[in-house]
Amino acid sequence: MKPPLHGTPKLMRAINKGRALRVLLERGPLTRPQIGELTGLSKPTAFQLLARLQEAGLVVADGIRAGQPGPTAEIYRINPDAAYVAALDVTRDRISVRIADVTGQIRGGHTVAGGGPAPLVERLAAAVAAAGPPGPLRRVVIGVPGAIDPTTGLLCYATDEDLPGWRVPDLLPALREGLGAEVDVENDVNLVALAEQAHGAAADCPDFVLLWADEGLGSALVIGGRLHRGFFGGAGEVGYMPTPGVPTARDGGRYGHHGYQALVGGPAVHDLLRTYGVEAPDFRRAVAAAVDLAGGTGRAAQEAAAGLRLVASRLAVGLAAVASVVDPGLVVLAGGLPSAGGEYLRDLVERELHALTHSRPRVRLSALEGNPVLAGGVDLALSSVQEELIGLPV
Repeated sequence: MKPPLHGTPKLMRAINKGRALRVLLERGPLTRPQIGELTGLSKPTAFQLLARLQEAGLVVADGIRAGQPGPTAEIYRINPDAAYVAALDVTRDRISVRIADVTGQIRGGHTVAGGGPAPLVERLAAAVAAAGPPGPLRRVVIGVPGAIDPTTGLLCYATDEDLPGWRVPDLLPALREGLGAEVDVENDVNLVALAEQAHGAAADCPDFVLLWADEGLGSALVIGGRLHRGFFGGAGEVGYMPTPGVPTARDGGRYGHHGYQALVGGPAVHDLLRTYGVEAPDFRRAVAAAVDLAGGTGRAAQEAAAGLRLVASRLAVGLAAVASVVDPGLVVLAGGLPSAGGEYLRDLVERELHALTHSRPRVRLSALEGNPVLAGGVDLALSSVQEELIGLPV
């Protein structure tokens, strides 16, 4: 039988500090007795620990809890000003920013045009400054329609036209220096998946695929509760996936219009529904109009329903290829296409997918409102910063 392990005083302080910060982050303002009960710390140890955490600026007193049996008790909470983070959603046309404190409270936000003659770092720094962070940022997460290749450090899966100024060497060091904080550049669809996992349709499933179907196509893979990025950072870039019946990269070039994107991206869906008599200015309104028509009677309704069935079958072909390899328990549909198609299109996709695959993953629509890229970016930044604060010596 092995003897019990005995930690050094320094190690035990670090463990106790981690316990206390975690319960305060997860449970909100608590009294010292509550913290002791939830962490297993004795009253003297909890008292000394909270004093050190207050001195370090990580915890603040938050008044007195009275009106309950027993003596009054002082309440403690995480100091929201202990750290700030920023999330950015960057596209060719705009830069959206959201600022949060360490507790997750949103403290600022702003959106600016994405182009301009200024260098990339200056444009990003100006957008962050316009969002009004209350203090220096500890971490910034930037969501982009591409991915950093960890083997080269270069941004891939996006052209200079997609993201002007981004395809440069030493990208991350330049961003960290220019923004004055630790910076992570993450695929935007990956961030949507993290938001769905934390707050949305995938909260109860550790193995799921998220398909972002909009003007462009992308997906994210969460396996065993963890985001899977791939060796070159491109896991989930299904827009480039070879698909029967449409050109391949051999035909159209590496970044040409080919593969799954050419089959069921926004422009392809718009063109397809037009052949079924659905006229609309863009693919989103075309899908919404087709759903409205399909609920009626007559030839126009039959044509619209047939067009939507074909859209669903095209979506299901790509999802079946992914599902046959990953075997997810859930597929989440997000983006403008499923949002416009609603439950009508979701049901068609699920039926088609189950007809093509041995397994039968559930298919759900996204449950998020607002900008899911920013929501996922804030979550990713906070998880890193909170772990850093828990690890700081006090």
